[in-house]
Amino acid sequence: MGEKVVAGSFDLSDRHRYRDKLRQCLTVLGRLLEEKRFDRPKNLMGLEIELNLVGADGLPRMMNAQVLERIASRDFQTELAMFNLEVNIAPHRLGGRVFDRLSEELRTSLAYADRKAGEVDAGIVMIGILPTLGRDDLVSSNLSDVDRYTLLNDQIVAARGEDFALDIDGVERLVCTSKSIAPEAACTSVQLHLQVTPDRFAGVWNAAQAVAAAQVAVGANAPFLFGHELWRESRPPLFQQSTDTRPPELQAQGVRPRTWFGERWISSAYDLFEENLRFFPALLPICDDEDPVRALDEGGIPKLGELVLHNGTVYRWNRPVYGIADGVPHLRVENRVLPAGPTITDVIANAAFYYGVVRALAEESRPVWTRLPFEAAAANFDEACRHGIDARLRWPRRGRYGGVVEVDAVSLVRDELLPLAEVGLDAWGVERADRDFYLGVIEERCRRRVNGASWQAETFHRALEKGLDRGAALAATTRRYCELMHVGEPVHTWPVGLPEAVPLG
Repeated sequence: MGEKVVAGSFDLSDRHRYRDKLRQCLTVLGRLLEEKRFDRPKNLMGLEIELNLVGADGLPRMMNAQVLERIASRDFQTELAMFNLEVNIAPHRLGGRVFDRLSEELRTSLAYADRKAGEVDAGIVMIGILPTLGRDDLVSSNLSDVDRYTLLNDQIVAARGEDFALDIDGVERLVCTSKSIAPEAACTSVQLHLQVTPDRFAGVWNAAQAVAAAQVAVGANAPFLFGHELWRESRPPLFQQSTDTRPPELQAQGVRPRTWFGERWISSAYDLFEENLRFFPALLPICDDEDPVRALDEGGIPKLGELVLHNGTVYRWNRPVYGIADGVPHLRVENRVLPAGPTITDVIANAAFYYGVVRALAEESRPVWTRLPFEAAAANFDEACRHGIDARLRWPRRGRYGGVVEVDAVSLVRDELLPLAEVGLDAWGVERADRDFYLGVIEERCRRRVNGASWQAETFHRALEKGLDRGAALAATTRRYCELMHVGEPVHTWPVGLPEAVPLG
């Protein structure tokens, strides 16, 4: 949600006024688009990474307030639960050696944060879902002590009116309930921002939707939850179910979930903001004092506070963002599909692949979204989350015959998407050394069929074969993951399994 929110209760008049303000904001957004008031192209990208705090035993540590106090940097912020942090990297212009610069900034920031966490016997780990989390860790008493999280939890719980039901059927099946949205905190992700002009927004968003499945297939890193081996990327079903305001009756009626892939290709950013108002009731009907119509009429730039807040409570995997920088409004596509980790090199490789392929797809003469049904893109996303690097995806057939064919995700990425990513990164002006190194990481993952999820799962099963029980195997896998994450070599090079114990004497 970004901004500070003060906890309180809402009455009917609050909701009525908020709905009116939302409509005003949407009208003003439409005028801003028509009047071409948005920032000119700057090729800006941004990066956020959600992190976990763990002890030397590999178990979660509920102490983000103490760690943040020691870090004392505005680049690091609280996240939903006490074992979460988030690091924000300042916007960078795409081009040159941007990815190497990002890598160095992240290494410096995370090494510093890890040292500070070590002062209270904790460490920082980048991973999609911490394998050692238990149900008792994900309860409302472990939510961060921040008003906006308490208020959001209270409003989602009230909207649902009953316990949240988690039912994820993967390698194994997990069925349980929660009285709060705390299980959402298990999902730690990377968010990739791309500032775009209104004219380019729809093409970039559509391209991001089309390629989301391929991103997940090569980047999956969340195979475990509550001791169960589930989907290769278990964050999306967990996030959807743990924030679902719909009781079963509304689900049966086809009401949309707030965590949403979407249901159509778009022609304008306006389409997404308008859908958010049409489909989703307000969770936090907090109004500010701005009159957006008057602000625009008087030549100012409206903050559209209500629209921004409401947009932050609809959890699209590719989210539209309205922002203001240096007094000028801009639009961003926020890509939210990727898990955190495993290493900084892997995170940057995922980013290079995304920024490259999205640019190339958005500028094709026959865009992929004119040849791929949206339903196929949504089904691809589920398939990639379930099966990760072994997923099979539907994609438009190359050549004059057209149609859609099913193809291995690794073949699609290696044969079609990586060459497109090269073209896209060249168009951004990224230097060849950066381009080739980071796209080479993605190519090697495909060649070896290895990503974070496959490494975790195989290492866990090797631990079981050594005679460890499930809890000990998950803890040992997590500790080994942390060791290799700090070494920093990309995950496709990691040795599978636990190191052999060195005999004493």
